[in-house]
Amino acid sequence: MMFRRCAVHRLPQLALASLLSLLALAPTAHADGPRLQSGPVLPAYRQECGSCHLAYPAGLLPASSWRRLMDGLEQHFGTDASLDAATTRQIGDWLQQHAATGGRTAQAPPQDRITRSSWFERKHRKIDPAVWQHASVKSAANCAACHAGAAQGDFDDDRIQVPPGLDTRHQRAFQDD
Repeated sequence: MMFRRCAVHRLPQLALASLLSLLALAPTAHADGPRLQSGPVLPAYRQECGSCHLAYPAGLLPASSWRRLMDGLEQHFGTDASLDAATTRQIGDWLQQHAATGGRTAQAPPQDRITRSSWFERKHRKIDPAVWQHASVKSAANCAACHAGAAQGDFDDDRIQVPPGLDTRHQRAFQDD
């Protein structure tokens, strides 16, 4: 004779499954936090987007910005970054699920540019515009020039590196107040 387990015995398993489901739906950290990527990056996103630039953490932009960016890949900041429909859908869905949901990142920045967002400008207000043009930095969008953990979504202020070759005047902006 076979006995079925009653629902009470399955409660711990059900509770764990429910908790894991909720965690999977949880948004990534907000842009003001040190970690912006709370889980693994979608391999297709890292491969396709990361082949030209940093595969920016999805939590850096709201869902509306990611939607516009994915819908306009044929004119992606002056470059044709078109992908096949299945890959576009897969990456777009992942970005939507992991996009910023609150705080300063909830509002789309001008032209959907991370570097034009109010929080980015506030966090980088001491950086002289000449630094963005320096050979070791190249642009404000090159997060890894100063944030060694950028590819892992780590932008902690305590782990900032001064890009090589900056003169003393420009290095001062990297020092804590």
